[in-house]
Amino acid sequence: MTRTGIVRPVIDMDYLTGLLRRLLEIPSPTGYTDQIVHFCGDELHRLGIPFELTRRGAIRADLAGRQYSPDRAVVAHLDTLGAQVKMLKANGRLEVVSIGTWSARFAEGARCTVFTDKGSYRGTILPLKASGHTFNEEIDTQPVAWTNLEIRVDARCETLEALQAHGFNVGDFVAIDPQAEFNASGFINSRHLDDKAGVAVIFAAAKAVLDAKLPLPVDCHLLLTISEEVGSGASSVLHKDVAEMVTIDNGTTAMGQNSREFGVTVAMADSTGPFDYHLTHKLLKLCQQHNIEHQRDVFRYYRCDSAAAIEAGNDIRTALVCFGIDSSHGYERIHADSLRSLAELIALYMQSDVAIPRDRVGMGPMGAFPWQPTAPAKVTEE
Repeated sequence: MTRTGIVRPVIDMDYLTGLLRRLLEIPSPTGYTDQIVHFCGDELHRLGIPFELTRRGAIRADLAGRQYSPDRAVVAHLDTLGAQVKMLKANGRLEVVSIGTWSARFAEGARCTVFTDKGSYRGTILPLKASGHTFNEEIDTQPVAWTNLEIRVDARCETLEALQAHGFNVGDFVAIDPQAEFNASGFINSRHLDDKAGVAVIFAAAKAVLDAKLPLPVDCHLLLTISEEVGSGASSVLHKDVAEMVTIDNGTTAMGQNSREFGVTVAMADSTGPFDYHLTHKLLKLCQQHNIEHQRDVFRYYRCDSAAAIEAGNDIRTALVCFGIDSSHGYERIHADSLRSLAELIALYMQSDVAIPRDRVGMGPMGAFPWQPTAPAKVTEE
């Protein structure tokens, strides 16, 4: 326990990485998430955490605090990138369109599963010109585009009629193999770490709080959404008592970004604008007080569950904290160190007081409405 009275808990990393491995094994492209919803429901039940589902399957679980309002939420998304069948082709292959925003460059060569009304089939996503023995240099000069891809299914299908006979249809869902690899060095390589690593962090943080029997000042809701990759995310799983929400997602470790694969990345803004000043600085202060390695970043081409919640009309403070990820929306890489730091921060946040006590009032008088600092900085002479 520190001078703040908040305990920095021990994170069970075997549990976190083991859960992540199992989550990655479950196909869950946006729109085809029922299986992973059942899995997470079973895990919440095993941990003794009560929960409810929306009609479509977004999960709201509850960790009880000393008071129920104003309460808080942490959110990650279960859905991943994927594809759908656009057309059955005369050559016995399948034209595809993407689910979510990701480059056709990362789809080329991917092994996948196609879910039909009659059952699933395995296949490979290939460019239209896939053989150098046939097309020579054209395999390198053909455009990188989703219209330039097709699925070769592992079934005897050489005509459109054969595809129909096997049960393939326009609109069938396609899940991309994760190809997960957990290295002894702590590096984890896989597709779909966005955002199954965030889901594993939420579970590990909740488990740490429960195992240590740490008291929470207010109710904390664990939200698992199912449509973040297509923009709607946390738009329908909140309720009016939630005053502040922290989103967990990936922070891109690319040129021109300040995110790293280690520690926690606290996002100051994304493409939808700045995150809440007071909630964001509360998280930064928790990192500073408890010696959690961290850095700040701003994302130009990025949106998350926080944007969906605000755009749906929720009057809440939102923030975004991230695990550093390389090659986002491609073949991704993270480090277990970042997951541990992020789980520690979330567990500390669950134990802390709400950022602004006045937030128990939705609409009301000025009262204790907060101030942002405006005074000139004090310069220290060296």
